[in-house]
Amino acid sequence: MSTTPLISSAFSRATLREGLAVARLFLRVGLTAFGGPAASIALIRDEVVVRRRWVTDEQFLDMVGAANLTPGPTASKVAMYVGQARAGLLGLVLAGLSFMGPAVLVMTILAWAYTRYQTTPAAGWLLYGIKPVIIPLIALALWGLGRKAIRSRFTAAVSAGVFALTLTDLSPLALLIGGGVLVGAVQNGAQVRAWVRRHGLLPLPLVGAGTLATAGALSFSPAALFLVFLKTGAILYGSGYVLFAFLHDDLVTRYQWLTEQQLADAIALGQLMPGPLSSSAAFIGYLLHGVPGAFLAITGIYLPAFAIVAVSGGLIVRLRRSAWASSLLDGVNVAALGLIAGVLWNLAHTAFPDPYTVLIAGLAALLLWRFKISAAALVVLGALLGLLGSLL
Repeated sequence: MSTTPLISSAFSRATLREGLAVARLFLRVGLTAFGGPAASIALIRDEVVVRRRWVTDEQFLDMVGAANLTPGPTASKVAMYVGQARAGLLGLVLAGLSFMGPAVLVMTILAWAYTRYQTTPAAGWLLYGIKPVIIPLIALALWGLGRKAIRSRFTAAVSAGVFALTLTDLSPLALLIGGGVLVGAVQNGAQVRAWVRRHGLLPLPLVGAGTLATAGALSFSPAALFLVFLKTGAILYGSGYVLFAFLHDDLVTRYQWLTEQQLADAIALGQLMPGPLSSSAAFIGYLLHGVPGAFLAITGIYLPAFAIVAVSGGLIVRLRRSAWASSLLDGVNVAALGLIAGVLWNLAHTAFPDPYTVLIAGLAALLLWRFKISAAALVVLGALLGLLGSLL
């Protein structure tokens, strides 16, 4: 069957005006999204649910659930889902490119400076002021999403249980699937029991990660660089730190293309930059093969995400029409809230090193609750207050 009518239809639904609105929004979010995936998702929700009302909280929760269940950078996929809902395939592409574009460009420039001067810029004051304002921002997003997702004591208990388990070494993917299956089974108990009587208990399929077929070390080439990052993007679940675990195993230990110090510097710079932490792939790609390497690395790690969102976007709506699938998605959503709460807990441990940062967080909470300041403006304010604190 020809795909031409499908592509034509997708672009006819996405007017140029809608596509440009999506691009402008996610370009700004990409410039101000400090603090990791949870903070980025909170920023996106503030813009598309609260301020613009492009999607409802229920729709946004479904997008977060789908993004958590599929491989690839989570916050970037949420941006793509929103862009797709607003402006079709064009919106999907523009949302993804605009969200990651600023960080990728800055990381490439920093990689050039790094190779030239063999050092990384000091910008600790940036995170010093931004981390405290991220705390109330994520908390507010959790409150708003939780009011929609948690509909009973049972779902509240599931979310709380997932939060508790995030403090262990359990896989985030296992927690999401477990939460979804548990809620789905409880809400559809009669159907589950009937199915078990007919078919017996079958083990759940395991989500495995394939490795590149190599014998020992892999000789460097542009194609090999692209394949390593393509594989990583296709199997990446969890936070940006999971990404660095994969890259350490491949690039430092197995293939020895990078040193420990180079990877550590990529991690440090990725944390200081806005946008997705996976933009560090551009930094690493540049170190290995200049500008073409940065392009190959970022393309490889994001290509699976673009493809997955393009294929699965319409599936979310169809899932909601099935009682069983809808319950499963409800469970994934409440489990995702538990994961975000875990990120909030961990971030709070490093966000308040002194009383000044506590005051910054208090001011941010007041501005959010009382004056409804935008998340982007709040992040800029945090950066300015961090700079002020460094000068005192």
